[in-house]
Parts: sequence; structure tokens; C-alpha cells
Amino acid sequence: MNTIQIDPRDTYLRNLFLGLPFRLYKDIPQWVPPLDMDARRMLDPGKHPFYKYGRAAFFLALDEKRIPIGRLAVLANDHYNQFNHARTAFFYLFECVNDSAVSYALFEQAFAWSSAQGLDRIIGPKGFTVFDGMGMLIKGFDHRPAFGLPYNPDYYPKLVEASGFVPSGEMVSGYLNASMTFPEKIHQVSELVQKRRGLRIVRFKNRLEFSKIIPSLQTLYNEAIEGTTGNIPLTKEDVKTLADQLFWFADPKLIKIIMKEDTPAGFLLAYPDVSAAVQRCKGRVFPFGWIGMLIEAKRTHWANVNGAAIIEKYRGQGATAILFSEIYKSLIEGKFEHADLVQIGVENEKMQLELRSLGIDFYKIHRLYQRTL
Repeated sequence: MNTIQIDPRDTYLRNLFLGLPFRLYKDIPQWVPPLDMDARRMLDPGKHPFYKYGRAAFFLALDEKRIPIGRLAVLANDHYNQFNHARTAFFYLFECVNDSAVSYALFEQAFAWSSAQGLDRIIGPKGFTVFDGMGMLIKGFDHRPAFGLPYNPDYYPKLVEASGFVPSGEMVSGYLNASMTFPEKIHQVSELVQKRRGLRIVRFKNRLEFSKIIPSLQTLYNEAIEGTTGNIPLTKEDVKTLADQLFWFADPKLIKIIMKEDTPAGFLLAYPDVSAAVQRCKGRVFPFGWIGMLIEAKRTHWANVNGAAIIEKYRGQGATAILFSEIYKSLIEGKFEHADLVQIGVENEKMQLELRSLGIDFYKIHRLYQRTL
């Protein structure tokens, strides 16, 4: 076995790095490949916004026949460290055969690189932007992941822990069935809170209308994470990247902004689940994969709810009822039968209790790991 740091400009090695998951997951029907253009952008400092405020290294493990058997990316995100007053590295894009010697060699390379960057802790899996699904799957292996969320074999946690990592947090994802009996009281409380606090819901009829609100998303998200830890403020480039990705398949009617007069106060981000189409085209958007994704967005019975928040000064006093009410309305209005409510932090016990009381089944868990360097 040989473990090397690759130069992403080397086409041969870059393709080996990107191709490894397709071999590891070829017999796992639940796995959804990443979009090819997004995966390649992560390795391209000239195209991905991360490289304006961060650095990355990519490692590849090869067997004696120079066949890839493991890979790993390690990131130094200056925005994260400044916001959190930390010196933390992220690990990401971890894929490996079931051999702790291989994973150990990859992580040793990552530890050395991180220390050389002046960092003293490493956490992950955590990606290039806040829009990258994070964590390692530890429950829900029988289910296909929501689009963009991580999926991994059940032996991955064992490999990570063998390299000295310990759990540092978990996120749960819940299943919502549109046929469930949804309490009418939630809608009533939502309407009452909106009236009392001068809030209103802005919906979008088409992509042009949605594009006009995009600049406000940066401010809205950054205000929503004020006073929190472990988060990363958005840049204009980050928001543009999100918008470019969503425009392929998003249904603007599923994206809602909570407004206080002319100021955004909260948001709900949902979109049709196009995972089945991504599986069929193996992540290749061009030349014809995008057609399948657009068709799937119109016929899928699944929606992904991938973000819902209200900024601090508008929370409490029934404000979460607005989010719950709008989530359910989005399903009904979009004629979806099922929804994934993705990655709610386990520390948010109040929201979990409220969602469970509505009949939400938290059927997937992703775990973050950390290690001191």
C-alpha cells in the first residue's frame, strides 16, 4: 500500500480520486453519487468559492497494483476558525475499503498536513460549504439518502474511531408522511403569531422571482447563526453556488421566506428529491442527465426539507409553529406524499420533541467525529 497526496491538476490522479466511490458502492443500491460537476469543482481552486478563504489537501491510498483503495480530503476553513475562535481542520470525502490500516494511513497524512497549517483539532465529515451534507451515517442504512446527504457503509465509523476519533455531535433526519393527521391547531397558531408579530410568508411563482431574493439569503442565514458555535457565515459566492445548484431542479414554490415588513426574518428551503434520476445518470448532468433530473423533479413523490430557521429576535412565542405549518403546506401544495426533514441537531431537543409529537419518525442519524492533534 502507498498513500500519496495528489495534485488536483493531475488529470489521471484526480480521476482515480473521483472514481473510487463508484467501485466501492457498485453493489449498494441506496447510494446516490454526487453530481459530477460539483465533485470536480471541489478539486478546482479556480472554480470553487471555498478557496477564497480556505485551503485543502487530497490524499489517495493505492494498493500494490496502484488501484485506489482509500481517499480523504482535509480542509482548513479560515472563515470557520475566525467565527468560532478555533484552529480546526475538517476531514471530508472519506472513502475506504474495510481495512483499518488503509484508513489509519490516510488520517495520519491528514493529521500531519493539519498540524503544518497550525491547526490543533480535526472534525468531520464536514465539507467545503454549509450546503454540503455533513456527518457519517450511523443509522438508516436501508434507506436512500436525501439528495446531497452523505451515505456510507456501516463499517466506516469503526475505521474512523480506530484512528483516534471520538463522537462530537449527531444530526437526526425525520420522515414525514403527507397522509398523517396534522393538527389544525398548528396552522391556527401560525396565523395568530404572524398577525401579532407582523410577519408574513413570501412565496415565489417562478425562478425569476426567487432570484431577486437570493442576495438577502446571505444576511438572513448569517443573522440566524449569530451567537451559535460550529457554524460558518455565508459569503456572496457561497450563496451564488447554492442558487446555481438549486436552479437545476428547484421548485420555487417550495422555497419560502418569512418577512417582517421588508426585512427577511426566517426561511424554509425545500425541493423535490431527484436522487433516483441522479442514480440513473450516475451523477453526470451533461449531456442528458439534466433532462432526467428535470423530469424526476416533476414526478417524484418525495421532497427534501433542507433548511428551516428564524433569526434569534423572532424566535419563541409560537414562532416554530410557522415553520411546521409551512412545511406541511409545502407537501400538500406540491402534491408530495413523503418528505425527509434533514439533519436536525440532537441538541435541539425542543424541536425534536415537537416534531415527534406531530408523528415525525427520526429514522436516520449522522454523526460528527473529532480528534485533538
